[in-house]
Amino acid sequence: MVWLTWLGLLAMLVIGFDRYLDLQANPNERPDVIYDLDGVAEVTLQQNKQGHYVANGKLNGHWVMFVLDTGATNISIPAKVAKQMGLPEGYPQRTRTANGDIVVYRVTLESVSLGSIELKNVAAHINPHMDGEVVLLGMSFLKQVEMIQVGKQLTLRLKPR
Repeated sequence: MVWLTWLGLLAMLVIGFDRYLDLQANPNERPDVIYDLDGVAEVTLQQNKQGHYVANGKLNGHWVMFVLDTGATNISIPAKVAKQMGLPEGYPQRTRTANGDIVVYRVTLESVSLGSIELKNVAAHINPHMDGEVVLLGMSFLKQVEMIQVGKQLTLRLKPR
């Protein structure tokens, strides 16, 4: 009976530590959202331990993990994620990356959301050269929001139109 107690405690520690590691990689699983006096949503993100802004969001209603990337012109979706979402391949286009020129497939996303900020008809591309499942949230989204960084927090707010 004592060993069952120890086994239970060990399982709780493993689960707790796994959750702790997840929060270190993505402290913005549920980004903080507040509304200003005009009813405009502001989303506040915390830097992760590597100094990146990582957050969960949606592409065409599908949950994904974003890394904000002001150096990326468009949203860049790994081919594996695009396939899971059922996105068509799109039109081939050459683009330049830090690792050289590659061919990606241009698409337009019906909707992109981060917290309560949602944009429609956003340019993106499917990148067959990306490993993993993290989507780069590039300037096709970020240029439409105001960004204010204070310390290790980044606040995003939809720009007035």
